[in-house]
Parts: sequence; C-alpha cells; structure tokens
Amino acid sequence: MNTFPDYATLQVVPNGAHVLLVTINRPEVMNAINTQMGHDLLDLWRRIDAEPGDTRCVVLTGAGERAFCAGGDLKERNGMTVEAWRAQHELFERAFMAQMECQIPIVAAVNGVAYGGGCETVAACDFVYAAAQARFALTEVKLGIMPGGGGTQNLARAVGERRAKELILTARPFSAQEAHEWGLVNRVCADAADLMAQVFATAEEIAANAPLSVRQAKRSIHYGLQTDLLTGYRFEIEAYNRLITTEDRLEGVRAFNEKRAPQWKGR
Repeated sequence: MNTFPDYATLQVVPNGAHVLLVTINRPEVMNAINTQMGHDLLDLWRRIDAEPGDTRCVVLTGAGERAFCAGGDLKERNGMTVEAWRAQHELFERAFMAQMECQIPIVAAVNGVAYGGGCETVAACDFVYAAAQARFALTEVKLGIMPGGGGTQNLARAVGERRAKELILTARPFSAQEAHEWGLVNRVCADAADLMAQVFATAEEIAANAPLSVRQAKRSIHYGLQTDLLTGYRFEIEAYNRLITTEDRLEGVRAFNEKRAPQWKGR
C-alpha cells in the first residue's frame, strides 16, 4: 500500500490490501475546509492518481459523529482580502479537479452534515452511500457567493437540471432519503456503523476486480457523459482496446477457464 505524508487535516489509512480510507479530520469545526485542507486534498488526489500502487478504491468520510464536511471554514475566511480569497479558491479548484480526475474510484461515506463545499466534495465522488441521519445542502447563495467546487455541474448531473436549480437557488437542506430518491446518493444505511460496513463491502467488491479494467471503465463513463453518444462510444472502444494487450486480460480469461480466482497484477 502507498505511503502518504502526515497530513494536518486528513487521516489516510489502509483498510485491507487494496482499499484506502481517507477521513476528513477537523471534527472540532465539523470538518470545515480551510486552506491547509485544500493543500492536503490536492496533494492526496495527485499522489493517488500519479502512483496508485496497490490502491484500487478510496473510501472518503468525515471524522466524528456530526459531519462529513460542513463546507468552507468561514472563520478563516472572515476578513480575507479579495486577493487572499481568490488565491484560496484557486487552491480549492485545483483540489476539486484533482479529485474528479483521479483514476481510482472514490466512494463517499456520508456520516453527517455535508453542506456547501462538503456537499460538492460528495458530488465529486464516483458514488455515494449515506447514513440515514446525513443532511445535504448547497448554501452558498445565502452567503453572497455561489457553488464553486463543481456544485452546479455535478449536482445537476446527479439529480437533473430542475432539481439542482431548486436546491441551489433556495439553499434548502435535504435529507439522505431525499438525496437517494433524487439520485445523489446510491444507498441509505441505518447508522454510521452500518454505513461503513456497507461501504467497505462495496469497496472490496471493486478492489477484487481487474484494476486496469475498473480505471478504464471509470474514465469511459466520466468522459463519455461529457459528449454525444457516438463520440462517447468511440472513447469507450479506445479505452477497451487498451486492455486487450494487458497481462490482466490474459489472466482473467485463463482464470475463468481454469475455474479459479484471478491474480491481478495491474499491468
């Protein structure tokens, strides 16, 4: 498993051989995003993307029982100059882009409040499980700003244009069950313990599959949805063809015929 720096705002620990648990770790302020967290997240996503090593799936959650992430740290932002605000947001933008571009699947485990940038972090994950008590909101218009971490894009893609407009323009909070019904959340779990058990079970299912195949399929879905159907299909075929020459493709077919579990090498 990869080694990572001792981040000030994140806990990064392996959960088994191929799953990485990343915990947003500022529970005293409901895991709010400050400048240091921007640096930490940007470094983390870039490292995982550049050198996945044994990592085949990432689970992202928040420390404590109250919050996944309450959004930007408004105490830190209070009194910021325009130049400092812009510089901080540029850092946040790079971190969100690095998360969305990461080749390894990222599964959100939402254990509490996910507001503002926290909700955007959730929406930037590949898919989402949530505890029943989780709450979501994009509250930026109440603060004189607007979503700037992909919120207007990722939420609209998840729940549809009309629902996204309603949620963003009203800044109205919504429940885990509503998030599930509208398409932001894949599964609602009874409580935090059930949430982590189900998330890790799913992460292990992903990690048991051919890692290069998983990465190529993720890319194909992500980029194909940015274009028309035929162009997306052509992208899919290009992604598919890259797998034909891999050792894992040979191993997968061989293991199937030999009626045994495949031994993936990621090459």
